[in-house]
Amino acid sequence: MMTLHWSPRSPFVRKVLVCAHELGLKDRLTLVRTLASTKEPPEALMRDNPLSKIPTLVLDDGSSLMDSVVICEYLNDMAHGDLFPQAAGQKWKVLRWHALANGLMDVLILWRHERERPHPEAPLLAAYAKKFHASMSRFNAEVPALSLQGVDIATITLACMLGYLDYRYVDTAWREGYPALAHWFKPWEARDSMLSTRAVDG
Repeated sequence: MMTLHWSPRSPFVRKVLVCAHELGLKDRLTLVRTLASTKEPPEALMRDNPLSKIPTLVLDDGSSLMDSVVICEYLNDMAHGDLFPQAAGQKWKVLRWHALANGLMDVLILWRHERERPHPEAPLLAAYAKKFHASMSRFNAEVPALSLQGVDIATITLACMLGYLDYRYVDTAWREGYPALAHWFKPWEARDSMLSTRAVDG
């Protein structure tokens, strides 16, 4: 069994779990609840990942993999899956979408941290909001192309990012602002892999 340092609230962890579900590998993972505190890095996590970040996957031989996309690619290779297309034209299209969705998840986490500070900086809040709306507008415009995609690392990451919006950013009313993207997400959020990995508090 492989061990995954896990939190029920992280969109990056969710991405790994959705990949594992879609690849038929969910039963190969033992989940270890891990709080990746910025101020007090847990020793148990640092033994497996000196950066003290989740997700971190500990393999059967005791070695560890860090970063969600690396872990997802490892699981994809293990299952002989097709979440990472290799044909040149398709590969770069998928990796481009993945980079934008993954980067937007980074922005959302930083934005949330800033919003929760006792005295958030208005210029930072404005910058994060600008990046959010620009990225969402790009995805909303590209829904016709996204709708032709199946299940891959890009669509999984985009779905997890939108799920994180539902969890942490209800106030953005993103579904009203980006209706094409909301329509694209509707069948995705009903997939078993998404329903079984929904973010929860506690």
